[in-house]
Order: sequence, then C-alpha cells, then structure tokens
Amino acid sequence: MLLSSLLFIPLLGILLICAGRSHERSTVFALSASAAQARRSRNNKTSGFAAASSDFAHSAGVAGPKSSSGHSFNILKLIALGTSILNLIISLVIYISFDFSSNQFQFVQEYHDMSFFDIYLGIDGLSIYFVLLTTIIMPIALLSNWNSITENITSYLIIMLLLETLLLAVFLVLDILLFYIFIESILPPLFLLIGLFGSGNKVRASFYIFLYTLGSSLFLLLAILTMSSIMGTTDFDALFKTNFDYTTQLFIFCGVFIAIAVKTPTIFLNNWLLRAHVESPLGGSIVLAAIVLKLSLYGIFRLILPILPKASLNYTYIVYLIGVITIIYASFSTLRTTDVKELIAYSSVSHAAVYLIAEFSNTIQGIEGSILLGLGHGFVSSGLFICAGGVLYDRSGTRNIAFYRGMAQLMPLFSVLFFILCLANCGTPLTLNFVGEFMSLYGAFERLPILGALAASSIVLSAAYTIYMFNRIAFGGSFSKFFEENISDVNKREFFILFILVSFTVLFGIYPSFILDGLHYSVSTLIYSIS
Repeated sequence: MLLSSLLFIPLLGILLICAGRSHERSTVFALSASAAQARRSRNNKTSGFAAASSDFAHSAGVAGPKSSSGHSFNILKLIALGTSILNLIISLVIYISFDFSSNQFQFVQEYHDMSFFDIYLGIDGLSIYFVLLTTIIMPIALLSNWNSITENITSYLIIMLLLETLLLAVFLVLDILLFYIFIESILPPLFLLIGLFGSGNKVRASFYIFLYTLGSSLFLLLAILTMSSIMGTTDFDALFKTNFDYTTQLFIFCGVFIAIAVKTPTIFLNNWLLRAHVESPLGGSIVLAAIVLKLSLYGIFRLILPILPKASLNYTYIVYLIGVITIIYASFSTLRTTDVKELIAYSSVSHAAVYLIAEFSNTIQGIEGSILLGLGHGFVSSGLFICAGGVLYDRSGTRNIAFYRGMAQLMPLFSVLFFILCLANCGTPLTLNFVGEFMSLYGAFERLPILGALAASSIVLSAAYTIYMFNRIAFGGSFSKFFEENISDVNKREFFILFILVSFTVLFGIYPSFILDGLHYSVSTLIYSIS
C-alpha cells in the first residue's frame, strides 16, 4: 500500500483544503448573518441609510471575518506542506526498504476492478530516485511561494498537490498507456498554474507549453498504439521482452524521440520552456526545472533503451549531433540574455542536452552519470530559481541583470549560498553536478569521441555564463536603486530552503556512492538488455 499512498495522500490534502475552505466560508456567512440581525435589532431606531450601509460593510467582510482570512490561509498552506512532507517520509521508507540487488519491480500493487483497464504500480532501481526527487522538491516549491501568492491561494495549493500526484504516477505506473495518460494529465495543471499565477505574458506562455507538448505527444501516442497493436499489451514488463523488427523499431523510435526532444527540450523546440520559466510563478519554475524536465530522462529509460535497442544504437550519432548543437546554441544564448530567469532556463536546456547525450552512450558510466546530473540539476536549478525569483525579484521587482550589483555588500549570507549554487552549476568538483557531468561526458566520449569532445564544451561555456551572472549580481559596484527600500539578507525561510538544496548538492558530490551503489545493478541490467 506504500506506492498507492504516495498517490492518495496529496489527493487527501486537496480534500482537506477544500473542506477547510468551504467550512470557513460557511462560518463567515453564518457570522455575518447573525451580526446583521443583531445590528438590525440594535439599530431599529437608526436611519435606514445608515443601517443599510453598516450591513453592507459587514457582509462584505470589511470587519470581523476579513481579519481571520490570513490565519485560515496559513492553515491551508500548512495542510499542503504537511501533506507533501508526509509523502517525503513515505518515499524515504520505501527507499530504506528497497532491495537494490534485484532487477525486478518491487512493492508491486495491482488493481483489477477498474472499468476499462487494470492498474499496476511498481518501482525499480531507476524510478526510485525520480520518486525521491519529486517528494523532496515539492515541499521546497510550496515553501518558496509561501508569502508571494496572495490571491487564489486555495487554487494554487490544489494545483501543486495535484501536480505531485500526477508526477508520482508517471514514475510508478507499469503500463505504457497509463504512462502516456499521466504524462499528458500534467499539462492542464501546468496550464492553470502559469495562466493564473504567472506574470507578464502568462497566458501566452501557458498556451506555448500546452500546444508544444500536446502536439509532440501525438507522435508518442501513435508509437504506443503501434506497440499495442503488435503485442496486444501495453505492460512494460512484456514490452521489455519483445524483439520488434528493425523497421518497426525505427518507426516507433521516431515517434517517441519527437516527444522526448520537445520535453527535453532540444534546439528549435525550446521556446515553450523559456516562456514558461520566465512567466511562471516561482513554485512553477522549480517544478518545471527539477521534475518536469526529468520526464524525458525517465521516458528514455522506459520507452527507448529497453524496447528499441537496435534503433537507439544505430541512431546514436543523430542524438549526439542534436545534443551538441543544443548545448552550443543554449550556452551562447545564455551569454547574451539579460533576464536572470531566462538565463537559468537556457542553462537548464544546456544541462538537459548533456544528460540526453549520456543516456545514449550505452555505457554504465554514461547512464549513471545522466541520472546523477539529472538529480544534481534538480537541486541546483531549484536553488538558482529561488535566488533569482524568490529573493532578488521579491526585493527589487525586476529580473534584469543590469540592475543587480553589489549584493555581496548588502546580502552576504545570500551571496555565499548563491556562490555555492553557481559553482555547482559550473560543474565544480565536490558537487553532484561535477560527478554527473564528468561521468556523462566520459561515457559520451567513449561512445563517439569527436561528438563527445564537442559536448565537453558545455563545461567551459557553463562556467562562462554562470560566472558572468554571479559577478554582475554579487559585485560590480554599489547597490542598485531597486534595492533601496527592501535591503535585507535572506530570512529564515529562504535560508532553510537554500541550505537544504546546497547540502544535497555538496554532500552527494563528496559521497556519490550513496546514489551510485543503488544504481549499479539496475543500470547493468539495462545495458545487458540493450546488448
């Protein structure tokens, strides 16, 4: 029941939030009605206009009920946060109980009483790390927007908890059709999250992410239907044992890779990500960068490598070429941008291209490195977005790097945490990103030396744009006029969030065996199935 509880606990949190909100509204209505009746009896000798004005003011919530709304919203936030923390605890219990010496799905749950299809839930040595990443990031995403979301708070909390359920379902289902259904079910909550709580061109950005990803997923659906029509099943375990002929593999590979290329995203297919990151609320940017971008990483492990081994081996050079072009394009685009959130978004595209290349290396080092880099990017990108959108933007109201300077004088604690995250983003030793990037590029070089060497340019380019960003923000003279009224270092909430992300990045960078020891058997089994 542990896996199903991961899916149902956020839904239970949604029900509690809805119940709490409806109870508050009914209480406010009852208090307003009783207060109005008392005033009528007390002011029966007062003029009609004065009594009516008093009734209107109290029924509108100007007095009494309005004062308790802030407290009730804090309770709703605590319910959402407690729900996500409970999910984190359950995922840690699953991790502790997991047998990493087995290549089988564990904690398997089967539901045969559904109307249209059976539901199978399970977890293996690869998906468990994506589940842990999701349950770690979701409480951080909720805390990051703790005070900045002031309208439609109930809707925001419901959307975030619904996203957690759907993202976890993607990593837990053992059916390829359900995998598609849940991965597409993420789009409506993301659409609402950006459209309701974003900034600037939020409606345009929400339509971009919806149309890009939905359009590409039609090719994925066609590939899934092809596999289902040939095999008569959509079960992952059965498809892993299938040997499609080369022509069929090529056709299915094209459909799946188009969807993967958009969700990574690769060159010419990344407009949706840039607009979504720039206009999204902070919590949405964190979920997008840390979890949603990892759906392509996970999708390759499930849909391409074990099911389409011939096509993946023969067309590795095409994937490498696309990845190298994406790295160079995204890195140079990062060097020219002035929007700090857009800069971090371009950086995410570049790092995603690196672990895309590593996945197709057909080496243990490359595949393990891609997972480490994906996890490290999840922690570092979340921290950078919190620094940019949760600290600097909240205090200045602008995302233009040209207006940031001298923060090391005013915000020393923030500058230290920001500096460590920037070092991790560069792939500096003793960080998880360094281990992941080194292993990824080593595996890529071993598979195709020339393209692997070109992919290594990401090390130099990422250092260039990251150092440029940190230098402009932390140094560069006296502080900007945008900070004159809101000069303050990170508060306790911001420090707690950033410290957790920095700790994960550094500790796993110093001792990566904590993750690698659990990956060895699953990755070796995957390599054996490809060969």
